[in-house]
Amino acid sequence: MEKSIHEGNANDMNTPIWEPGEERIDRANLSRFMRYVREQTGNSDIRRYAPLHDFSIRQPARFWSLFWEFCGIRAGGSFEPALVDGDRMPGAQWFPGVRLNFAQNLLRYKDERTAIVFRNEWGQRRQLTYAELHVEVARVADGLKRAGVGTGDRVAGFLPNIPETIIAMLATTSLGAIWSSCSPDFGIDGVVDRIGQIKPRLLFTADAYPYGGKRFDCLEKVGAMVERVSSIEHVVVVPYSQDAVDLSRIKGAVSWADFAGDGQPALGFEQFPFDHPLYVLYSSGTTGAPKCIVHGAGGTLLQHLKELMLHTDLKREDRFFFYTTCGWMMWNWMVSSLAIGSTLVLYDGSPNYPDGNVLWDLADEVGISVYGTSARWLATIEKAGLVPAKSHKLSALRTILSTGSALAPESYDYVYRDIKADVLLASISGGTDIISCFALGNPLMPVYRGELQCRGLGMDVEILDSAGQPVVGQVGELACMAPFPSMPIGFWDDAEGERYRDAYFSRFPGVWCHGDLALLTEHDGIIILGRSDSTLNPGGVRIGTAEIYRQVEQLPEILECVAVGQRWQDDERIILFVRLRNGLALDATLRDRIRMQIRTNTSPRHVPAKIIAVDDIPRTLTGKPSETAIRDAIHGRAVANIDALANPQSIELYARMAELQA
Repeated sequence: MEKSIHEGNANDMNTPIWEPGEERIDRANLSRFMRYVREQTGNSDIRRYAPLHDFSIRQPARFWSLFWEFCGIRAGGSFEPALVDGDRMPGAQWFPGVRLNFAQNLLRYKDERTAIVFRNEWGQRRQLTYAELHVEVARVADGLKRAGVGTGDRVAGFLPNIPETIIAMLATTSLGAIWSSCSPDFGIDGVVDRIGQIKPRLLFTADAYPYGGKRFDCLEKVGAMVERVSSIEHVVVVPYSQDAVDLSRIKGAVSWADFAGDGQPALGFEQFPFDHPLYVLYSSGTTGAPKCIVHGAGGTLLQHLKELMLHTDLKREDRFFFYTTCGWMMWNWMVSSLAIGSTLVLYDGSPNYPDGNVLWDLADEVGISVYGTSARWLATIEKAGLVPAKSHKLSALRTILSTGSALAPESYDYVYRDIKADVLLASISGGTDIISCFALGNPLMPVYRGELQCRGLGMDVEILDSAGQPVVGQVGELACMAPFPSMPIGFWDDAEGERYRDAYFSRFPGVWCHGDLALLTEHDGIIILGRSDSTLNPGGVRIGTAEIYRQVEQLPEILECVAVGQRWQDDERIILFVRLRNGLALDATLRDRIRMQIRTNTSPRHVPAKIIAVDDIPRTLTGKPSETAIRDAIHGRAVANIDALANPQSIELYARMAELQA
């Protein structure tokens, strides 16, 4: 019998808030894997998670080889050696003799079991079996071939979370081409800053998408993108809204139906090296244009399957849902569940329209068993007074995943009190940089209020103090001490790897420093305390300050600006400080213009919660605004290296600012 808390000990951080029952432990994929490891290694001590994790970081080549065998990844070539130069980071090579095809592994099933269930805000309803998905991918892959797309070419998606996005990605990767996508709520500049760097040959888009009861057009933005990204030769338009669309106004545009055709082409799977480029994801653009992070097929597949099968305990009979856009790495992570043969549940639209019950309605309707969302959304529906435990059955639900930002201890209470008492609540944390997680859930271990349950298998994660030494019970930098398969291949157009090394290895050479402040607890769990760098993270969405500055500083009234994140109500909000031209005032009209400029050209998530006029902005001796100094000041922390500021007296203004408390 699984155990959950009683009201009386909800605030006890040393008492588990939930524990798995014996049946759940025995049926878990992780228990099966431990039995397999014991059989293959003769190590009888591996009966709990701690010794398994220890084995995974002390013998990484053996661990990943055993997991490969356990999950049955389809590949060819030589599986030995599993790891070359394992003491180098970056520089280690995983399975250098292996050849595989990412799409082949996600399409390993070709039967009548449901692969995708889709719903949206417009009321559209669709289902695809694995056999039907295979046919649709084959048709689009054939269209890509006819368009001249081949190995190494880039294909971009400007698409909502719909089945066609998955089909287009699988078709692209089946050919050895590289997939990259942006959410359609991004503005033109935000998209061009990203895909413009990788020069895609073909762009998939929808004509429009729904959100919050409104229809948002995509094609006007796409027309401008095609003019600015000269590499785009073809545009494939999904008639998602089912409205009549004039494609003649977009150069190279063709409808999805005409592109894919209705034949029955064969779907081939040429195999490529383990590190063959699969995805390009994007950094937040803190110090300039977003970095294009290139992820390899083998590392992505291996890491995702480890996290989905062992940490999430996903099985073929599960119906798996994650609320995400196609511009967030959780979309890539979620889609890999097809390799397990689970049913993937997609929803496109606002999670709060017409009210916060829409996704719980979906959970009941289709029988979602593993439900993923953001920490911020759980806090939002709690404040709205929703009690799904009373309004919904949720009979199939056994796991809730939360990510994007740290899950507040109060949200743990809310889940077990007002959603469901006998679920595994797994707060997970990683990032776009690794397209996976450092800390995750665990079906064998208890849940402690406010903690991520464990460090991931094969991930040598430590919390480091300022001297680079591991600490327990102290706040420090989250770091990974040894290579792991889903490390990026590198950054696009960074042939020497200089920007890549600077991004992750400059703080502690030879150690991946992730930029998160964290704490390792006595339960061997992790508490994430937010970003240690200047990246903004409202609602769990990483945003680069440079993207905001680029838009705001186009306005003639603004001399300069600086944006920082402020911890606020268990989340983070963006505060924008602006220095105006002499004689001007920051009135409501100018604030609205600033917000509209940001929203139109980046995304709604970039819009600051507060805009405050200031007379001076702290800057370094080289003249750059010091975001770190401002962030420390507004949080009441001592400003480090204040002597490195050209105008240290300006800091006092931010520390005393009353507007920041409202």
